[in-house]
Amino acid sequence: MQRYGMTERKKVLIGMSGGVDSTVSAILLQKEGYEVEGVYMKLHQKEGYHEENFAKAQRVGAYLGIKVHFLDLSNEFKEEVYDYFVDSYKAGLTPNPCVMCNRTIKFGKMVEFADSIGAEYIATGHYINSDGEFIYMGKDPNKDQSYFLCEVKKEVIPRLIFPLGNWVKDDVKAYAADIEPLKDFATQKESSEICFVENTYDEVLARHMDIDMPGETVDAEGNVVGTHKGYMHYTIGKRRGFFVDGAHDPHFVLEIKPEKNQIVVGTKEQLEVHEFEIKKINLFVERDEFDCLVKVRYRTQAVPCHVKIEGDKGTVTLKEPVFGLAHGQVAAFYEGNKLIGGGVIC
Repeated sequence: MQRYGMTERKKVLIGMSGGVDSTVSAILLQKEGYEVEGVYMKLHQKEGYHEENFAKAQRVGAYLGIKVHFLDLSNEFKEEVYDYFVDSYKAGLTPNPCVMCNRTIKFGKMVEFADSIGAEYIATGHYINSDGEFIYMGKDPNKDQSYFLCEVKKEVIPRLIFPLGNWVKDDVKAYAADIEPLKDFATQKESSEICFVENTYDEVLARHMDIDMPGETVDAEGNVVGTHKGYMHYTIGKRRGFFVDGAHDPHFVLEIKPEKNQIVVGTKEQLEVHEFEIKKINLFVERDEFDCLVKVRYRTQAVPCHVKIEGDKGTVTLKEPVFGLAHGQVAAFYEGNKLIGGGVIC
């Protein structure tokens, strides 16, 4: 983890949420000899949420003897992440707000704040590895979060430190449980995958639009075969919550047509995809054409593919098919466990 020689001491800014992962990360950084400062980032307006968690982060700071800053990024988060989330669903897409947040907020605005206090390095409690040139999958396969960093800017990577890259979650919890002031942290509930979603996506979307708009369910040929309760309730691959007249076999959402308030459904075989296009390409390597592995969703197996980039678009040809490819999601490219970039599926 250490990035400096024995005769110098480098300053690192760590994002602190008040949770176990960032707490243990801060402790490990300090043990490595870094000059550590923390920052708690207010990202959304969930009532009572930030006061409680900032108090936890301050408690850790007092225990370690480090300063913990409070950084209000709620306006930036709304513009860059929250509005993107809502607008994507309006357009019939499946967004990935965590990828966007990592690019623009955690490894964007947080980096700018690090510069303002003279911190050379930036650290978080992500389960990821980095050698200063590339990002790698973390040791814990159930917690690896490298997928969500495929869109971060290449020039930021040399400044990133991930203390938990070679840890597994159970060991982190056990470590926290042995530290007297943090014992209650080790048993706290895991945070949700998307920080501003308390229960379901529908609840968030319903604050901004009417999501209950009954419409037509059609087959791949455009024939009306049933009804649904509103296109924003569905994502590609979903198999429940709509009606297909006379259907005996399972049907899945193949496509969403927001302009007509229609969903297209079909069999699992019709979900199979062998090739797709990407945009907003972000690579950590200088290549226009290459073979690699690709993950088309966070919780999915990487499959071999061939990538060809022309201008600002790319074509990904899969050597093994995937099912339920969703426009708006992110495709992350790997060589073994090394992350080499990504792009948005279009």
